Amino acid sequence: MNYSAYLFDFDYTLADSSKGIVKCYRIVLERHGFNNNSDEEIKRTIGKTLEESFEILTGENNTETLAQWRKEYTHEADQYMNINTRLFPDVMNVLEGLKKRKAKIGIISTKYRRRITNFFADKTDENFFDIIIGGEDVTHAKPHPEGLLKAIEKLGMNPKEVLYIGDSLVDSQTAQAAGVDFGGVTTGTTTTEELAAYPHRIIMQKLSELL
Repeated sequence: MNYSAYLFDFDYTLADSSKGIVKCYRIVLERHGFNNNSDEEIKRTIGKTLEESFEILTGENNTETLAQWRKEYTHEADQYMNINTRLFPDVMNVLEGLKKRKAKIGIISTKYRRRITNFFADKTDENFFDIIIGGEDVTHAKPHPEGLLKAIEKLGMNPKEVLYIGDSLVDSQTAQAAGVDFGGVTTGTTTTEELAAYPHRIIMQKLSELL
């Protein structure tokens, strides 16, 4: 399977940040009287925007309230997120293997770009990734294809030259909306059967199956 560019989601695709995510959500939720959400309920929202996740978890739909909770979450994440995030064991080997093939590699995520670059600061040089698109770089979050299409344009690629890899239905919908082939990986909370319901090139148990 050879593509000119491999673009990845971050959370649950390259790294397990669920410990940090759950911690930050729980701090904000409990601050506002929501004490009944399980860890699994929180984890199932990973990949959505913070506002969408808070609405799912609480039923709150006031835009000002959700925006305030997003700010509170972001403040907590500055302290707790990256120290509670771990790369999956085979990720660096996969990324380095793709680079040896002369393929472009990048990340398209709803997570803030600065948080991703800070996370990789002690793991790679600053030019390791050809592009990183974070939540602050787009007007429309996934599954809108804006971020993915912006990355493809900046790389000077045709969508047919690109594989987008992610762990969630949001990721598969994003690839479909962008006209890009999708590779699913079951390192998150989405099952093989759920991912297989959408167009895909491959569904993997781990990223090393790309090589």
